[in-house]
Amino acid sequence: LSICSKLCYAIGGAPNQAAGSAASFFLQIYLLDIAHITPFHASLVLFVGKASGAVTDPVAGFFISKSRWTKIGRLMPWMLACTPLTVVSYFFMWYLPPFVSGRVAWYLTFYCLFQALTTLFQVPYSALTMFLSTDQKERDSATAYRMTMEVLGTLIGAALQGQIVASAHVSHHCTVNPPVNTTDSWHDTTIFPDPSDPLSHQVIYMIAAGVIGGVYLLGIVILFLGVKEKSDPYALNSDRAIPFCKGLGLTMKHGPYVKLTASFLLISTAVQLEQSNFVLFCTHAADLRNHFQYLVVTILVSAAVSVPFWQKFLQRFGKKCAACGISWMIPFAVMLVTIPNLILAYFVAFISGLSIAASLLLPWSMLPDVVDNFRLQNPHGKGHETIFYSSYVFFTKISAGIGLGISAAGLEFTGYKPGICRQSNDVILALKILIGAVPSVLILVGLFILLFYPITEESRKETKLALEVLR
Repeated sequence: LSICSKLCYAIGGAPNQAAGSAASFFLQIYLLDIAHITPFHASLVLFVGKASGAVTDPVAGFFISKSRWTKIGRLMPWMLACTPLTVVSYFFMWYLPPFVSGRVAWYLTFYCLFQALTTLFQVPYSALTMFLSTDQKERDSATAYRMTMEVLGTLIGAALQGQIVASAHVSHHCTVNPPVNTTDSWHDTTIFPDPSDPLSHQVIYMIAAGVIGGVYLLGIVILFLGVKEKSDPYALNSDRAIPFCKGLGLTMKHGPYVKLTASFLLISTAVQLEQSNFVLFCTHAADLRNHFQYLVVTILVSAAVSVPFWQKFLQRFGKKCAACGISWMIPFAVMLVTIPNLILAYFVAFISGLSIAASLLLPWSMLPDVVDNFRLQNPHGKGHETIFYSSYVFFTKISAGIGLGISAAGLEFTGYKPGICRQSNDVILALKILIGAVPSVLILVGLFILLFYPITEESRKETKLALEVLR
C-alpha cells in the first residue's frame, strides 16, 4: 500500500468521527440546556438513538454480505449512497424546531436516523481494511493511519462544537462570585441564552453542522478517488459465501472474537461515559465551566499525537501488552473527582487522551487478526468480514447506549435542573460517580477479560504463514 492510499483511506473515516465526537461530548448538554427537554427524555433520546444504530449493524452486515461486486467494489457503493442522507440528518439533529411539545420526537427521529446512517457507512468502511491488503503489517499500518485521522476528526468536531457550547452555556450570572449568604434565588439563576441576540447560539449551531456536513462530502470524495477495493485473494471459485445467520452463529462461537468483543464493549462504554458526562462534570461539579472546551481539546490533541506512539509500541511489545495503557486514566480520573484542581484537570486530560488513543487503536488493530484466525479455521468460506465488523459495532453500540441511558436517567433521579447555575449535591455526587467510579470498574473488568484473549504475536505469525500457504 502506498502512503497516499493509506491517507485517503484514513481521511474517509474522519468526518464520521467529527460528527460522532460533537454528539458524544455535547449532545446531552445541548438537549438539556438549549432544547430544554428533561433528563429523562434526554436519556430516552440517547439510548434509543444508540440502540437504533446498534440494530442497524447486523442489518447492514446482512445486506452488504448479499451485495454483488461492482466496478467500484462491493463496499464502496454503500458508503457513497448513505453519505448525503447522513449530512441531512446530522444538520437537523442540531436544529431547534419552533414547536415545544414535539421536540423530543424531533430529536429522537433525527438522532436515530443519524445513528442508523452512520452505521451504514461505518460497517463497510471498517470492513474495507480486510480488502486493502493481505499483509498483516500493511493492514496494521493502514489502521494506524485511520486511527490518527479519526482522532484528528474527533478533535475537529469537539473543538468546533466546544467553542459554540462555551458561548451557549457560560453566563455572567454564573461566573460572578455569589454573596456569602447564598440564596436559593442565586442557585436557580438560569443561564439560558438571550434569544434577542442577533448571532444566537442556534444559528452558530447550524453553521457548525453545515461545516461538518461539508467535511463529510469532502471525505467521501477523497476516499472514493484514493482507495481501490480488492477482492479476496484467498477465495477459490469453489468457495461459497457463508450465509449471514450461519456466519453470525459461527462468530458467536469463535473464542478469540467473543473475548475481544466482551473486553472492548466494557472499555468503550467507559470511554463513552467519560465523553458524555465530562462537560457536565466540569460545568457543575468541578467549577471549571470556563475551561471545559480547552480541556476537551487537550484530551483529543493528546490522543491524536499518541496514536503513532501506540502503533510503535504494539509492534515492539505486542497488542495485549499495549492494552495496559488504557488503565492509565483510572487513577487520574479518581484524582480529578476528589481534587478538582485546574492544573490537575489539564494533566488528567492529557493522560486520558493517551488512554483513549490506546482504546481506539487496539480493537480495530486486533479484529483483523481475529478474522484471519477464523478464515484459517473455515478455509472454504468467504464473505464473513462484514459479519465480524457489523456484529462488533453492534455490541459496542448497544452497551454504550445502555450506559448513556443509565447515566442520563441517574441525573433525572438525582434532580438535575436544566440551565441553573448550581446543581444539588446529589447531582454533583452522581456526576463524580459517572466520571470516576463507573468507568474505572468497567475498564478493569474489560482488561481482566482481555487477559484470556488467545491470539499472541507468535500465533499471528503462524496464521500469516498458513494463509500464505492457502494463497
